[in-house]
Amino acid sequence: MSKAKHVSETPATQFLRKHGVAFTEHSYDYVDHGGTAESSRQLGVDEHAVVKTLIMEDEAAKPLVVLMHGDREVSTKNLARQIGVKKIVPCKPEAAQRHSGYQVGGTSPFGTRKAMPVYVEASVLELPGIFINGGRRGYLVGIDPRELARVLGVVPVAVGTPPTR
Repeated sequence: MSKAKHVSETPATQFLRKHGVAFTEHSYDYVDHGGTAESSRQLGVDEHAVVKTLIMEDEAAKPLVVLMHGDREVSTKNLARQIGVKKIVPCKPEAAQRHSGYQVGGTSPFGTRKAMPVYVEASVLELPGIFINGGRRGYLVGIDPRELARVLGVVPVAVGTPPTR
């Protein structure tokens, strides 16, 4: 496991501290399009426990956050059906950045610029611990997944599918 170097505060870490969430810091060398496979490999952790933060929108262009296991994809069709909207699509990078306040690849669900509903794959909440973006590329925080429900008011969904890669 790489030695965690301290990363300066981000809106995400400020949010976690403000809400009394205990977290560990995990830095890695960010690789463009490396995703959770790359971060989990560098940190020596199971990709299933690395949670990606995805900014999506419904047919009315209302943004929402989806938290998914790193080794799973989101079925947007199932998500739309479960939350009662016509369709869900991933936001374009510029829109995602505008909604979240974070650079794509460094998006955290904590301390987003806009308040958005947060949906989480239900099985994420059953893990003993997760690694999730801390608000900067190459920086994950380790937390107890139950804290997601406490500080974000997440809505559990079952929309994960095996990856197509």
